[in-house]
Amino acid sequence: MHGSDLGTLALQLGWCLALYATGASLYGVLAARAEFVHSGRRAALALFGCVAVAVAVMLHALVTRDFRLEYVASYTSRTLPMSYTVAALWGGMAGSLLFWLALLNLSATVVHVQNRDRHRALMPYVTATLSTISLFFLSLLVFVVPAFERLDFAPSEGSDLNPLLQNYWMMIHPPALYAGYVTVSVPFAFCVAALASGQLGDDWIRSTRRWTLLSWFFLTLGNVFGGAWAYEVLGWGGYWAWDPVENAAFMPWLVMTAFLHSVMIQEKKDMLKVWNVSLIILAFALTIFGTFLTRSGVISSVHSFTQSGLGPFFLWFLAAVLVGAIALVGWRLPILRSQNQLESFFSREAAFLFNNLILLGICFTVFWGTVFPVISEWVRGVKITVGPPFFNKVNAPLGLCLLFLTGVGPIIAWRRATPKNLRRNFALPLACGVAGGLVLFALGMRQLAALVSFSLCLFVAATVAIEFYRGTRARQALVGEPAATALAHLVSKNHRRYGGYVIHLGVVLVFMGITGSSLFKEEVQATVAPGQSFSIGAYTLRFDRLSEDDDPHVAITRAEVTVLRGDRVVGLLWPEKRFYKRPGQPTTEVAIRKTLREDLYLVLGALDPPSGLVTFQTFLNPLVTWLWFGGAVMALGTAVVMTPTAAERRARAASPAGERSPSVAEEG
Repeated sequence: MHGSDLGTLALQLGWCLALYATGASLYGVLAARAEFVHSGRRAALALFGCVAVAVAVMLHALVTRDFRLEYVASYTSRTLPMSYTVAALWGGMAGSLLFWLALLNLSATVVHVQNRDRHRALMPYVTATLSTISLFFLSLLVFVVPAFERLDFAPSEGSDLNPLLQNYWMMIHPPALYAGYVTVSVPFAFCVAALASGQLGDDWIRSTRRWTLLSWFFLTLGNVFGGAWAYEVLGWGGYWAWDPVENAAFMPWLVMTAFLHSVMIQEKKDMLKVWNVSLIILAFALTIFGTFLTRSGVISSVHSFTQSGLGPFFLWFLAAVLVGAIALVGWRLPILRSQNQLESFFSREAAFLFNNLILLGICFTVFWGTVFPVISEWVRGVKITVGPPFFNKVNAPLGLCLLFLTGVGPIIAWRRATPKNLRRNFALPLACGVAGGLVLFALGMRQLAALVSFSLCLFVAATVAIEFYRGTRARQALVGEPAATALAHLVSKNHRRYGGYVIHLGVVLVFMGITGSSLFKEEVQATVAPGQSFSIGAYTLRFDRLSEDDDPHVAITRAEVTVLRGDRVVGLLWPEKRFYKRPGQPTTEVAIRKTLREDLYLVLGALDPPSGLVTFQTFLNPLVTWLWFGGAVMALGTAVVMTPTAAERRARAASPAGERSPSVAEEG
């Protein structure tokens, strides 16, 4: 038996197991037959084993360069480095679907192990939902784009991986983004289970809180890694261009951010139940929509896969998800309605609600700008392109409002803020923001958008600093600890609150990076001969020479450029032109000198060998490093929030079965 036969058999058996797990779980819970529920759970666990076998077979075929497999021949070559050969698993259509399926079933297995003795009324529906999602992806891999399709002959060489994917970001960006997409399925499955079972309290939210945070964590990393990849590989001088696939990754992040804030209102005030289930449904739908965009060929993007026939399948699945979920919400609407109401616009509930509305407003703008060219082509036969100016004009003001609420939400009082509360909490942060804006104006900054953005950044940073300071001082007064010890204990006692403050600090850094790099960017194009120089900002760049490297995989032409600041040499840059031999495709590798203040970004453009002239495209991008650092701080804050406190670990140890719910038989 050839390895491809084993992989195909594993997927076919997995398809049968997914179908059985769905049917057995639903029959078991509806007929109060616990044995079928248990059988469905075991089938779901076995499904992960089948998918793991299929992934192992594909990886073995990739690393051994088994070109008899169409997928291996299409996305690897004998000269492709091993790291990119492994990454080819998610570099093509069928492989990326298989990788998605593997992450989904790994998540499902963890969910089943975590909840083997908990939430017995919810888990059959959770199993059925996750297995149905698996069944859809398995159907694609078994019937539409077979992952292990064999060629009639074994070519001596493969086509190689797309050169734009031969970068170290390929190793971490797609896995992070896929993990973010896939883990949305877990809170979605619990949401469906809560709707189907009628258990619409807070149990399903508490049970999936860390899964929701995990999804947001990976979506955050996926978007940041994707921006860094675009910045370093595509050579356009920026990290974001409102590309359709960038937008597809951004929209679920926006909705999950809204959900993380709105569930606090449900937990505190028993409000927004309809809103919260709707947000989770929307987030999952957007992950499927994003997958449709990248695999349907309906949009043009440097990130998308080639034209395929998968689009209609994703659209039908998305329609089925939305119809089924909306029907469940409509069925349970009477018990979803809240008895409590918003008491004041000057309250934390109102701030979080406005936060949600702005996030969804940005999401709708991004969605409309992304699909409008497709709709215009369908309706009028002419594709009308929506460019960055549209997105920036609408989303920049909304983003600034969101930044303001980032500072307001955590420190304004619940229910109703009194004038005394407002003065106590906001006087100093507002003074810091205004003072910072005045200082920047005095230093010569005249762009209104920049002054507003940086002032708001200072306002939010001040709210975070004051909250840490007040908490630390209160603990010192209570137990007499040194400041550093009191701060450490303060955070360890309340990971959720202070980890959230760290995330907000990361948001501030991201906004500073976006503001600086968007509004104060400089660009110079120069054509020079060896020994000649050109300037940008405070830098002088001297083109010294060209050199060449050649190996069986790629030919490289490299420029050596000396960077001077005044008369002092501060570094060397080596921008490159590469020619990948197997696909016969050229790429440009940029060179970047990074500092906290600015990035000096150098692109090797046109070459004229007879004259020795070289054209360089040069950018000076202020504060870009703050953007990447802000993403890291957001990830750190999320890790803090997800980490259980000592009290939570003790409570879990005291009640290992925790949060038991009635069994299927007991409910029947």
